[in-house]
Amino acid sequence: MYPTAYIDYLIHFHGDRDYFECHEILEDYWKQSDPGNKDSIWVGLILMAVSAYHHRRENFAGAKRTLEKAIKIFETQADSLVKLGIDSGELINVLNERLLAIEANHLYTSFSLPIIDSALMEECLKICQQRGLEWGKASDVTNDDLIHRHKLRDRTSVIEERNRMLLAKKGNL
Repeated sequence: MYPTAYIDYLIHFHGDRDYFECHEILEDYWKQSDPGNKDSIWVGLILMAVSAYHHRRENFAGAKRTLEKAIKIFETQADSLVKLGIDSGELINVLNERLLAIEANHLYTSFSLPIIDSALMEECLKICQQRGLEWGKASDVTNDDLIHRHKLRDRTSVIEERNRMLLAKKGNL
């Protein structure tokens, strides 16, 4: 019923609070399913996870910028959120409250998405249990591997792709 990538996103978002992985999972899915559409619901979900990642790292400017973009997408894509089993109005309210907290430089706190599809919730809970994760547990803000995940990954392929795109843009490819 729902894309596997989306369910994996929800598991990471609520189970281990690995927002970096949320971004990675949905970015790949977005590039396959709705490439180039910067207003895609997938982009909104990616930006929301990126905002949480920045907020947890106390990068308030990055958290604010990405959350504002996510909210804008969600406000215009409320029907898409509902199709993904999320209460769109409640999510936008939660995110607007988070935006105020970010603007006031309040420290990160974990939050959950208002899932209204009971079958989706059951599936996510089952997968979390299978993976030894606790759904909705607060983020471990002392886990540097989780908090600074972007510094630990191999970015070779990302850099190569960026350079390839620059060369193509300049007409050298």
